[in-house]
Amino acid sequence: MTDTQISQTDINNAVWAACDTFRGVISADTYKDFILTMLFLKYISDVYRDEYATLEKQYGDQPELIEAMMGKQRFVLPKGSSFWDLYEQRHQAGNGQRIDQALHAIEEGNGGKLKNVFQDISFNTDKLGPEKQKNDLLRHLLEDFGKPILDFRPSRIGGLDIIGNAYEYLIKHFAAGSGRTAGEFYTPPEVSDLLAEILSPQEGDEICDPACGSGSLLMKCGAIIRRKTGSKKYALYGQEAIGSTWALAKMNMFLHGEDNHRIEWGDTIRHPQLKTKDGQGLLHFDVVTANPPFSLDKWGHEDASNDPYGRFRRGIPPKTKGDYAFISHMIETLKPTTGRMGVVVPHGVLFRASSEGKIRTQLIDENLLDAVIGLPEKLFFGTGIPAAILLFKKHKTDNNVLFIDASREFKQGKNQNQLTAENIQKIIETYNARQSVDKYAYLATKDEIAENDYNLNIPRYVDTFEEEEEIDLMAVRNERVKLKGQLETLEVEMEGYLKELGYDE
Repeated sequence: MTDTQISQTDINNAVWAACDTFRGVISADTYKDFILTMLFLKYISDVYRDEYATLEKQYGDQPELIEAMMGKQRFVLPKGSSFWDLYEQRHQAGNGQRIDQALHAIEEGNGGKLKNVFQDISFNTDKLGPEKQKNDLLRHLLEDFGKPILDFRPSRIGGLDIIGNAYEYLIKHFAAGSGRTAGEFYTPPEVSDLLAEILSPQEGDEICDPACGSGSLLMKCGAIIRRKTGSKKYALYGQEAIGSTWALAKMNMFLHGEDNHRIEWGDTIRHPQLKTKDGQGLLHFDVVTANPPFSLDKWGHEDASNDPYGRFRRGIPPKTKGDYAFISHMIETLKPTTGRMGVVVPHGVLFRASSEGKIRTQLIDENLLDAVIGLPEKLFFGTGIPAAILLFKKHKTDNNVLFIDASREFKQGKNQNQLTAENIQKIIETYNARQSVDKYAYLATKDEIAENDYNLNIPRYVDTFEEEEEIDLMAVRNERVKLKGQLETLEVEMEGYLKELGYDE
């Protein structure tokens, strides 16, 4: 194997090309789990192999010492379960069964870190076709990841982030290519950047995403703390309802070196898992942020009136729209003084009446709502509708709400629009300044919002109307007369040319 340094782009392209093994055979929704899991297995196998080789150089004549030292590494790779063990047997029958056995051994060997992570992922599945076809597909997959370009030894790739970034790259592309179903577990990176920067997580904070998907938003918050302080003194918490997506989040955390995390599997509204030790109350956090599924149908309305945690004391959201169910849950998990929260919502949350209007009124009267930020359309995979960010604080210093209309400033893409770094910076600066900006932001008092019947529709507060320039009718008339004269002159010239050419009749 070569020790030549490799770029992020090279790795991204190579892992994306590995998908060719499955394209045209099964859908991306199915094979994404195989690709992402194999990337994870290949990475930990290469890291383990690299570390073993280093120790072997130092203690080559003491194999028992080497094994003991390897047992104290960040993770354990049981004998016979590495990628390279599977690669060497790739031409034999039973690839699917061997891969599943290896993943099960890795789960067992790493206790709480990887417990149940692979339980919803099976390579020995009929989805890959008859046994021979399945065996051939998996042989090709092992050969794709066995190529020298996908040598993930730390001595070659130069650090942990490059593989974590490749993982995020794959997740993004699967979300973009698979429509709404894949997009539900992925928040566009620029939206995650914006939320994380605005919420400004600090050293020592406990941070939660109750609809965490693949975990990218949580990791952005952690990255900000490390960048600003150099400290890893913080804790990440999350919950995800879909088993395979929860597994992605666990692997994603592992690949990014986020060891101080707790990601639970389950329905946040019906069965919240992040609870106090006695199980009677919900845990509280400094930062709570999420991009929950928009207007979720069947969110748990039938049990809401008897919620043991009192999350719906302000009102029960509509049966077929779960937006305020997530908002209510998040509000109740904020710490009383440091708690701050950012949530992505569809625009209907800002103005829909009935039970949602009552909840919204209560939140504003309690002075919890801090800001409303309107985002451009086509930012999110699977939906073209524009969204908004609601920001809440448990301990505000005023009674106002800042409205920012950022819907018109973005980079237009072929299928998806993007917030640029400049767009994000403008939003952050405006939020921090907390002042009105002509055609862009307005700091509204609670009385003004009450006068608007607690309707938070942004155009009610931020006037973006551009007056049309006055038309000088005399100038237009003079221009018309001038053009008419020029036209008459041209007509005379044309008549002359036609006569010369014999077309005078």
